[in-house]
Amino acid sequence: MKTLEIILIAFVAIEHVYILYLEMFLWTTPKGMKTFGLKSKTFAEETKTLAANQGLYNGFLAAGLFWSLYTKDISVSLFFIICVCVAALYGAYSTKSNRILIVQGTPAFLALAVILLRMFLKI
Repeated sequence: MKTLEIILIAFVAIEHVYILYLEMFLWTTPKGMKTFGLKSKTFAEETKTLAANQGLYNGFLAAGLFWSLYTKDISVSLFFIICVCVAALYGAYSTKSNRILIVQGTPAFLALAVILLRMFLKI
């Protein structure tokens, strides 16, 4: 793996560990509520189990990306980066918020572009 790929993949993985933390542990706090645009503490409390489950999935994405760095297997990196890209697209679509696409999607799409570029150019 090349240095730029490693940096971008690691960044996406770390970002998803942070999303896990926000969704699993800070959902009902002012920081979590502000981050996710939650309107009330009651709603946050009612949905915290769903958010924790969502956070766990983000953790699996991060684990897969870290695993791909450990094994240096670009096909594993490609799979998990594509998963993140799809999640960002669907998140933006389903919430009608481009913020998800920018925050979650931009680093993943950059990583995807670098991976594909190297794969196709064989550099």
